[in-house]
Amino acid sequence: MNNYKLTIQYDGGRYKGWQRLGDGRHTIQEKIEQVLAALINEPIEIIGCSRTDAGVHALGQTANFRTPKTLEEGHIFDYLNHQLPKDISVIGVTRVPERFHARYNARKKTYLYKIWNGPCSHPFMRKYSMHVEERMDLSLMQKASRDFLGSHDFTAYANAKSKKKSSVRTISAIRFDGHDGFIDIRLTGDGFLYNMARKMVGTLIDIGLGKIPADAILNILESKQRIQTGRMADACGLYLEKIDY
Repeated sequence: MNNYKLTIQYDGGRYKGWQRLGDGRHTIQEKIEQVLAALINEPIEIIGCSRTDAGVHALGQTANFRTPKTLEEGHIFDYLNHQLPKDISVIGVTRVPERFHARYNARKKTYLYKIWNGPCSHPFMRKYSMHVEERMDLSLMQKASRDFLGSHDFTAYANAKSKKKSSVRTISAIRFDGHDGFIDIRLTGDGFLYNMARKMVGTLIDIGLGKIPADAILNILESKQRIQTGRMADACGLYLEKIDY
C-alpha cells in the first residue's frame, strides 16, 4: 500500500469540526475524503492527527491515507487544492512509509490561542480571535500557567463526552506573546483531551481578570471537578498550529 501524508490548513468557522460524523454533517474530514475518492475512484478514509472541535481552525493539521494506487505527490496537491472549498488548503503532500500513522506517531502538538484584548470588537479578527473587553493581567496569567506544566490528570479540563481511557497529559510549554492588543497563548503537550485547550485558556483568562485566584490551578487539577475551571474560551480563537513527529 502507498501511504501519503497531508499537511492541511483550514478555517473551521463553518464546519462541525474535523471528524466525519456519519450523518452527513459538514466536517473537514468528510470534504477531503470526498475529493480524494473522486481522484482515486475508490472510497478513501483519511486519518487525522487531531479531532479539532467545531469552529476551531488549523495552521498545521496532518493526516494520512493509504491506497494501492501510486500517485504523484504534485498531482494530489494540485487536484485537492483545485477541488476543495477555498477555506481548506492542503499545503503539503508527502509519500511516507506504510507504517506511518498521523495520530499514533505524533510526539507533540502545539495549539495557538488568539485573544483580542481591547475595549471594542475587532472587525477583521472577530471570527479568528476571542474578544475580551476588560484589561487582563498578562504577567499574572504567565505566572499561573506554570502550574499546568508537567504531567497531570486533566479530568477537570476534559469534556464530559471525552472517552479517552486516561486523562493524564504532559504539558511541556506554555508561551505568551502580547502585541498590538492581541495576546497569543501557545500550548504544547503530548496530547489534549476534548475541549482541554479551550478550558485551560478559559481558566487563564479568568485569572487575568481576577475572577479566579492565581494559585487555583493545582487545586482545580486535584479536584477533578469540571465546574471549577471557569469559562471555556471561544472556539474561534483556537488554532492547531503544529504537530511534531
